[in-house]
Amino acid sequence: MKRYGQVIRVKPEKLDYYKELHANPWPCVLEMIHACHIQNYSIFLLEENTLFAYYEYTGDDYAADMARMAADPCIKAWWAETDACQESLSADPAEWWLTLPEIFHTD
Repeated sequence: MKRYGQVIRVKPEKLDYYKELHANPWPCVLEMIHACHIQNYSIFLLEENTLFAYYEYTGDDYAADMARMAADPCIKAWWAETDACQESLSADPAEWWLTLPEIFHTD
């Protein structure tokens, strides 16, 4: 299992809509998250416009699972809604959410 922590900005004028989307996530999105071996997925609001996400990946081919997720029509539609609410913090245009390096963990 690998832990991921990520950050992204949410546009202030889109925050309420973003919260509404996540208060009622589409069932097909939740199904694909689980099918792609993601568990314990949480998104937190940091300050007024920064989101912090945490999840655990339990599969054995992260790239393949992320490609599967990105190709799914439901996920594409969901991301069209959520991406319009966000601004990336990553310098890499291929990385929408900025993945943070893990520096400490204990059980």
